[in-house]
Amino acid sequence: MEVDKNTSSNNEEDVRKPLTDAERDPSYFNYYAQFTHQQNMLEDTIRTSTYNSAILSNSSLFKDKTVCDIGAGSGILSYMAVQAGASKVYAVEASNMSSRIKKLLRACPEKNSWLTDRMEVITSKIESPNLPIPKVDILISEPIGVLLVHERMLESYLYARDHYLKPGGAMFPSSGTIFLAPCTDASLWSQTMTKVRFWEQNNFYGVDLSPLSQAAKDELFAMPVVGAFDPKTVMSAPTPYKIDFYTIKNEEIVDFTIPFHWKISYTGIIHGIAGWFNINFDPPVKTNNCPSYYISTSPNSERTHWHQVRFLFKEPLAVNAGETVHGWMRLIANDMRSYTIYSEVVVGDKHTLTDSDEVVKQFDANTLDKMQSRTVNQYYFSRRQNKWDLQNQTYFYAYDPSTAQTQDYKSEFK
Repeated sequence: MEVDKNTSSNNEEDVRKPLTDAERDPSYFNYYAQFTHQQNMLEDTIRTSTYNSAILSNSSLFKDKTVCDIGAGSGILSYMAVQAGASKVYAVEASNMSSRIKKLLRACPEKNSWLTDRMEVITSKIESPNLPIPKVDILISEPIGVLLVHERMLESYLYARDHYLKPGGAMFPSSGTIFLAPCTDASLWSQTMTKVRFWEQNNFYGVDLSPLSQAAKDELFAMPVVGAFDPKTVMSAPTPYKIDFYTIKNEEIVDFTIPFHWKISYTGIIHGIAGWFNINFDPPVKTNNCPSYYISTSPNSERTHWHQVRFLFKEPLAVNAGETVHGWMRLIANDMRSYTIYSEVVVGDKHTLTDSDEVVKQFDANTLDKMQSRTVNQYYFSRRQNKWDLQNQTYFYAYDPSTAQTQDYKSEFK
């Protein structure tokens, strides 16, 4: 039998062809057209109540103003804007959820009379040309995903700012801050490694699976772990990285690098990088009549549907109390409505950090493991370089902050 060169066994891996816009977006918008997913967000009390407080407490800002709601979903933010006194709200929603908003509005005279003639639903992506939207006074949206940027809805929010917001107009939310910190969790790391061990078997029903073990390890450890975790497993103060939605350019969030600097609080093992975010609701000009609100997804805060996220190292890193750890995390937007993430962490001298372009190049060429094996002392004792795919999330819900023990976290090395 003739072997197709494109499927030859000489290829180490079968690389999936990325989805096109036509293939990807229907799946994305179908997800958000489902009541169950809208309900999940609506029932996030921290999310919904903070938006409600931020909008209604700024009623002096919203009164008699025009508003555009980008990615309106169930329409909840649009309804809040009307309650705050907006004269007109343009609710832009690309999924079939827009038909549900229209159904609710058709019942306005009987069920929600205060909404009558105050909203216009536009079934479209905000980026579509020639939408019937004038320049508005205020933009509202919930364009947030895991680690703030997953799903890439922020780009749509900024597009709306550039095309539909009046000069000096307000944005709710106004900014977001990503936080990164080293974390330890031997149990989570061991559970992930146990999945890898399955592929190390050399006699699974007579089949040697071990040729796939390295690929399995690469894949499993490239999956960010979403879920709450004990804040006492964070090994230093986090590094913040603020994104100002009023000023940042769209091209600045499709490829950006977060430098970090950590001073380790206690001796132990870094199993990965923990990430979370805040979002803020600040008017463009703050006055006494315009209070500020924020949502925190910190492990020290009440749980939200975003949780937190952890990026596990394939090889843990031992550190001592008081040591300084430097590094960077680079996020590059991909065509899966998410980001490919690269990172380097070094203990000690920050001047030994590798240029991120070089690390990305090595990962993309599949040469990093070979290079690391030739410099085992440098890499396995003081440096870690990793790659994760933010869209390929796995979930770990074993920790429940509402029932967690309150005693201080005790590391085996403390």
